[in-house]
Amino acid sequence: MTHTDVHQHFWTEPLLQALGERDEFPFVREDNGVRVLFLAGERPYVIDTSAETLERRAALLRLDDLDTALVCLSSPLGIESLPRQQAQPLIDAYLDGAIALGEPFGVWGAIALDRPDPDDVDRVLDRGCVGLSLPATALASVEAIAGMYPVLERLRLHDAPLFVHPGGACPSAAGEQASLREPLWWPALTRYVAQMQAAWLAFVSVGRPEHPGLRVIFAMLAGLAPLHVERLRSRGGPAPCLADPLLFYETSSHGQKAVRALTGAIGADQLLYGSDRPVVEPAEHDMPDALDRDAIATATARALGPVGAVAAP
Repeated sequence: MTHTDVHQHFWTEPLLQALGERDEFPFVREDNGVRVLFLAGERPYVIDTSAETLERRAALLRLDDLDTALVCLSSPLGIESLPRQQAQPLIDAYLDGAIALGEPFGVWGAIALDRPDPDDVDRVLDRGCVGLSLPATALASVEAIAGMYPVLERLRLHDAPLFVHPGGACPSAAGEQASLREPLWWPALTRYVAQMQAAWLAFVSVGRPEHPGLRVIFAMLAGLAPLHVERLRSRGGPAPCLADPLLFYETSSHGQKAVRALTGAIGADQLLYGSDRPVVEPAEHDMPDALDRDAIATATARALGPVGAVAAP
């Protein structure tokens, strides 16, 4: 069995250089050898480039007794939501750096959301990406799901999976910085969770009926959205199929208590392992040791599926 971490990030040199050439959010600045990332709506983030070596990251993978990891673009950067002429060069830089990593790393594709083009899906899959990663903000309402219909349908035709990741600040915050009084963890416990819950609710309500064959992986256990299904029903919402065999949930930032609670609702067959490294150190939650590795490997094989083969419409 292949044991996979479906959610990692990697600060590659092509992406850092591209961000360093920008004067608007997001951008990177270097001072005395220290690189700092500046984002809309968040505190500055120091990038530990000394830790971002292929050798070290591969060694950490071996230490976790894993065979491979899938790298995705960090959507809180807001790159996908920039005007297309700004977004595309940054996405290309991300893809160039991530694909060049080679084994044991695979890559999630990314696309510009300004005038989303299903042909972009073809291009990232042709480059060898395992599937497509989208920010939760691109799917977090009925209208958003409708606007992404051509992209999601093209992904389904390729029989490739979708990875839903927390996104950046809302457009109204594009020119704002976070308050210095706001804790560093604040966005991860507020905005990210709300985005993931909204994306899950939108997808199970209208996305799944429109895309019945699409395999979808939600980061961070979908913000534990399935645990709110009773409240959803009491407020007149639909009764989603929690045992949907094509919906998956990865564990990043969570530990055994959250995993037990969610699997009690959805079952163990939909659980995947994701670490969010280097943002999160999974050992803090005894991950991935606390998980049933064989069950996770089986679910991961179903979630990723036979990438690259175009299915019939």
